[in-house]
Amino acid sequence: MEEKLSAVAKNFTPSPIQELSHLAQRCNAINLAEGFPDFPAPVQIKNAAVSAINSDFNQYRHVQGICDHLAATMKKMHELDVNPLTDIAICCGQTEAFAAAIFAVIDPGDEVVLFDPSYETYEGCITMAGGVPVYVALDPPQWTLCPGKLLKSFTARTKAIVLNSPHNPTGKVFSKEELEVIAEACCRWDCLAITDEVYEHITFDDKKHISLASLPGMQKRTIITSSLSKTFSVTGWRTGWAIAPAFAASAIRNIHVKITDSAPAPFQEAALTALTSPPEYFEGLKKEYEFKRDFIVKVLTSIGFQIHFKPQGSIFLFAELPKNCLLSDVEYVKELIKEAGVVAVPGCGFFHTKLSMEPLSEASSSYQKRYVRFAFCKSIATLAAAAQKLSDLKNATRYEHS
Repeated sequence: MEEKLSAVAKNFTPSPIQELSHLAQRCNAINLAEGFPDFPAPVQIKNAAVSAINSDFNQYRHVQGICDHLAATMKKMHELDVNPLTDIAICCGQTEAFAAAIFAVIDPGDEVVLFDPSYETYEGCITMAGGVPVYVALDPPQWTLCPGKLLKSFTARTKAIVLNSPHNPTGKVFSKEELEVIAEACCRWDCLAITDEVYEHITFDDKKHISLASLPGMQKRTIITSSLSKTFSVTGWRTGWAIAPAFAASAIRNIHVKITDSAPAPFQEAALTALTSPPEYFEGLKKEYEFKRDFIVKVLTSIGFQIHFKPQGSIFLFAELPKNCLLSDVEYVKELIKEAGVVAVPGCGFFHTKLSMEPLSEASSSYQKRYVRFAFCKSIATLAAAAQKLSDLKNATRYEHS
């Protein structure tokens, strides 16, 4: 009966992250692959969720207070005027907000520009909508944006561009100069922008997140998606949102209602507590993750990994394999799981050579099998245990010099 599956379903395969996570579970490996914390969420937010359940906020619900708080935050952070009644759609996490945004604006045949490497969910949503992903490679090792490459990627069929900053998997925070190039291209070609800003509060070394919507001419053409997940360590709560011009927010809201109807009611209530956290919470979040970033950089450098680019934001480190290592990223990670009991993500899953605007030769794209992504959104105890296991590999020449 497999022939009854849709063409979309047949083209989707299990995520390499999921497959390696299953292998890691069988080997009881420390999980530095998936981007979810293994430490408790803030107690006041958990208490708010429990209180909401006990107060019987357990049915379909729209909590307008979330929209009110988000509008105030956008004004404070980015000087954007957002109407909380018309410009915000609450969704089941950033993932659904992004999918609904794509379904709201992309028709079959529309081209959507993305940056490579890229989080895999974006392409899946675009292809389900019948859109055509067009990838623009960021240049390693600093993952810089080449204005010329970007401008060449736009055509009369381009409908939108997707921007994730701070960026998964590299940890890059797009600079104001880079955002100006993107904004200019969008305005010139009259395109929309769909942004993933889930790491907006996790930036390091005095780097500041700038929303693309805050640039001249961009608010009217930008759909911002984000969520509670990363900022408040509640990835399983599935409470997110899209902030957009009223016409787009209304369409996203309608699609959301048709698919899932309502984000989880108790967690929407708890979101009110999360979104009113004091400035000290956000400062503490940055400092804690900056410490963990520096810790994992030191650990991986000590066993030979090449850290060309220190993450400027997010919860990931994208590290190049040791210089003399002849294993591919996939081979290395499999051996890492079996021999060291630590799991990470092969970088090749984030690259899309075949769909690149300028197809790369095998030689020029060889770097795409040289990177591994490590998640450092873990407890200090977990990171220390991983460090101990990884240090045991330091003298294992099969990894560093084979």
